[in-house]
Amino acid sequence: MKDTFKSGFISIIGRTNVGKSTLMNRLIGEKIAIMSNKPQTTRNRIQTVLTTQEYQAIFIDTPGIHTPQNKLGEMMIKTANTTLNEVDIIFYLVEPEPIIGKNEAGIIEKLKTVKTPIFLCINKIDSVSKEDVAKTIDKYKEQLEFAEIIPISAYEGNNVDALLKCIGKYLPEGPHFFPDDVLTDQPERQIVAEMIREKALHLLDKEIPHGIAIEIDSMKARPKGDIVDIEATIVCERDSHKRIIIGKNGTMIKDIGSKARYDMERLLGSKVYLTLWVKVKKNWRDSQFLLKNFGFNNDEF
Repeated sequence: MKDTFKSGFISIIGRTNVGKSTLMNRLIGEKIAIMSNKPQTTRNRIQTVLTTQEYQAIFIDTPGIHTPQNKLGEMMIKTANTTLNEVDIIFYLVEPEPIIGKNEAGIIEKLKTVKTPIFLCINKIDSVSKEDVAKTIDKYKEQLEFAEIIPISAYEGNNVDALLKCIGKYLPEGPHFFPDDVLTDQPERQIVAEMIREKALHLLDKEIPHGIAIEIDSMKARPKGDIVDIEATIVCERDSHKRIIIGKNGTMIKDIGSKARYDMERLLGSKVYLTLWVKVKKNWRDSQFLLKNFGFNNDEF
C-alpha cells in the first residue's frame, strides 16, 4: 500500500543576514532567492517548492526581523510576523553564538505564542567548533521547546539532508499544491528584477542598495524565441546615488547588467539583451503609493 502523500508550508525566519535565502536555495537546489552579505536582502515573501515522492514542501523565505526605519521596513516586519501562524513548520535560523542577543530574545518571545512545530536550525556550523555549537544548543533549549534541533551549513550543504528527512514527520496529509516541476510561485519578471537588485547589493556600497528598487519596463521574447529583450529601471532616492550606480563612463551599471544577464540566461534558457536605466524617486521607501507601485502591497499582508 502506498504511503499517504503529505504537503504543507514551511516558514524560514530569523534575524537579518543569518542565511535564510541561502538555505532556501540549497533546499530546492536552485537559485531563486537573492543572496547578499548585506542585511534585509529579502523584501517580500518568496515561495519555493520542493516535491519528493513523499511530500511537497512550500518554503517561505521571509524578510529578516529587524528594527524598521521606514514604511518599507515596517511592511517587511509585518510580512515576517504574519507567516508564523499560517504555516505547518517553522525553521528558526540562528548563528552558533553562545549568548542570546536582544534580537534573538525578541524572536523567541514571538515564537512562544505559536503552536506550530519549530525547528531550531543552527546555521554556519562550518565556521565554528563543535563545542560552540553544543553551547548554542544548550542556551536555546533553556529558552524554548523545539520540535527538532539541527545544526547545518546552508552554504556548504552540511546536514541539510537531515533537515529534509525531518520534514515528512511534521507535514500533514495533503495534495500537490503545485505541479511536480514547479520550483517557485514567483513570476519570471519578479525573479529577473530580483537578480538585478542582487547584483546591485553586491557591487554598491553602504546605504545605496537599500534605497533602490527595480522596475521591469518590458520583457519580450523575439519571434524566433532565441533572445529575450529586457528593459529595466533601477530606481534610487538621490541624485548622488544615481551617479554612483551609473559609475564613471557607465562602468558600474554595465557591470551590474552583465552579471545579472548571466543569471537571467540560466533562468530563461535563452540569450538576454538587457538595457538598464537609472531614475531618481526621492524617499520612495516612505511612499505608500510608490511601495505599492513596486509590488509591496500592504493589503496582502
